[in-house]
Amino acid sequence: MKKLFIALMYIATSLFGGEINIAVAANVSYALDELKAEFVKMHPETKVLVTLGSSGKLTAQIKNGAPYGLFMSADMDYPQALYKEGIATTQPVVYAQGALAYLSAKELDFKKGISLMAHESVEKIAIANPKAAPYGKAALEAMQKGGVYEKAQKKFVYAESISQTVAYAVSAADVGFVAKSSLFSPKMSRFIEGKDWAEVDAKLYTPIEQGVVLLQNGGEEYRAFYDFILSPKAKAIFKKYGYIAE
Repeated sequence: MKKLFIALMYIATSLFGGEINIAVAANVSYALDELKAEFVKMHPETKVLVTLGSSGKLTAQIKNGAPYGLFMSADMDYPQALYKEGIATTQPVVYAQGALAYLSAKELDFKKGISLMAHESVEKIAIANPKAAPYGKAALEAMQKGGVYEKAQKKFVYAESISQTVAYAVSAADVGFVAKSSLFSPKMSRFIEGKDWAEVDAKLYTPIEQGVVLLQNGGEEYRAFYDFILSPKAKAIFKKYGYIAE
């Protein structure tokens, strides 16, 4: 019986005892430490290596042969494109739905909503590159639907990813469109809702559904992380960081 137990433990360690290399959209970085910690509790022999970036740039890396086995995108389009090309081995599944927020280190009247972007008090607006970052694309859509795009576009300060937009929003710009999830990070606790940030009206942009796929390099350990990301434990963590996760 003891030998059988040791044999089973050896098999488990062999299956879940290495490294996994995953590509993750920058907006997830704020929840990632807790997600990894919870996963490691269940798979202590597995080391999770993470590359963060805009979904567009990560997709380009994957197409060029980057050795990721799993991709957590900030939208569904990029993983769907990888699936159509046969690079992703699973169809995209929504793991969370994100939301946009305005953030500023200056005193601004967030009660004005999207119209604030056209106000003379706002001279620079931080926005993630909409060509590579789905949150940047959503910000453009919000300004277009809100009728302020024409006045706002000349004020744009572009960031490479949504996490870089956070840094710009409190330094190089007067205000920035950021992932709401970033504001639930312990490092961002000094920023107060209504005073330093406010949520963008969700009616102004298409829901930001974020998709996960397994890639050609993904094996059993990647499948374990994939299953975890879709589990109730992971969804509870996403909700803690301001996502909608059902």
